[in-house]
Amino acid sequence: MIEKIKNYFKSISIEMKKVTWLTKDELLSSSVVVGVFSIVIAIFLFFIDYGLTEFMSWIIGGK
Repeated sequence: MIEKIKNYFKSISIEMKKVTWLTKDELLSSSVVVGVFSIVIAIFLFFIDYGLTEFMSWIIGGK
């Protein structure tokens, strides 16, 4: 059982050496893209939510 665990972690180490890691510049630019996209989606969902809330309020006869 211990030998299987050792082999498992050894294979993890071998596979991690095969991974192609991003450079610092690639990581930074990818992070900026994800951040900007997240903000755009948040603003879009805010307007959709606000619009649907106002529409349902109008339908129900609230405000």
